[in-house]
Amino acid sequence: MEAREALQELRAALRAVLARVREGEPGEGREPFEATRFWDALGQTFKETSQEATKLSLAFSRSPLPSAENCQKLSEDVQNAILAVATVYYWLPKGQGTTLRKMVRDATTEVVEGMIQLTETILISPLESLSQEQLISTGGVWEACDQVSNLPRNNQAAVVSALAACLSVVKDALEEMENALVEGQDPYSDITEDEDLGFRGNRDTYWSEADRKLLSSCMGLIKASKACLKKVLSVVKAYGKAESPEQIAQLDDLADITNEISPSVDELALSMYPPVNQLAVRLNAAKLASVLKKVLEITKTSHVCPPSEEGWVQFLIGAVDHNMDKIKNFTQGEL
Repeated sequence: MEAREALQELRAALRAVLARVREGEPGEGREPFEATRFWDALGQTFKETSQEATKLSLAFSRSPLPSAENCQKLSEDVQNAILAVATVYYWLPKGQGTTLRKMVRDATTEVVEGMIQLTETILISPLESLSQEQLISTGGVWEACDQVSNLPRNNQAAVVSALAACLSVVKDALEEMENALVEGQDPYSDITEDEDLGFRGNRDTYWSEADRKLLSSCMGLIKASKACLKKVLSVVKAYGKAESPEQIAQLDDLADITNEISPSVDELALSMYPPVNQLAVRLNAAKLASVLKKVLEITKTSHVCPPSEEGWVQFLIGAVDHNMDKIKNFTQGEL
């Protein structure tokens, strides 16, 4: 078997594994889940995959090329390493939490995709030479395999990670809008003048005084989003547990609903740029307010919110309602 043929077959086999990992669902398993055994095995399979990537890359980067028999052996070793990664991923039952499972699946997918990329890079690179692309692809597999050490070990840690990522995105969106709204600043100032049209004198690129009053309440809603995520993250860190099925399910519910905050903030922020369509702003604000109130309601009824924490939940619900009422008043004439 020629080297290229072996690599093409390897690529096809890896693509089949990738499809199964993306589409398949881990089973609950007959044996009790042993966390230590699972994480040790996952770490070992990722490490072995990293080593196989190095062997594969080196084998096709120097003369002489591996024999047909060695090509077959290299291909089988890579396939076995990737199958082992996928198999261990399937040990993780749904009952351990969908947020945790998604993060492990994403990490597994990244490793398989990295190996496919490396195989494709070797196929299109001149054999018996180590191209820059091949070096980058090999490094990509190493990086994907190394991230196993950073994966959360239970659903509480997974939800903390997801909330922190969402908070970071919302903070960025808030900062961007605050900078754009600086008094007198043109939100499109980074766009150069048109050579033919000359100075951009179109008032559609500026906010009117009425726009700014409306946007002030929208900013209040985005700030409430940031405050909500900070507080939810804080209580999940402090009180979140992943010991019972009910606790794990409550954490997943929180992760699912808070995941809607960032895209809702983005939609509102985009509609705030001139020319402002006040009705679109109102609709996007209402959507964000609805998401925030759901997050707060789910938080209040879950184990992460003892009675001592209920005060800030009520305060934020009030803040969301206050800003939404002002937005409704400003846009009453648009209905």
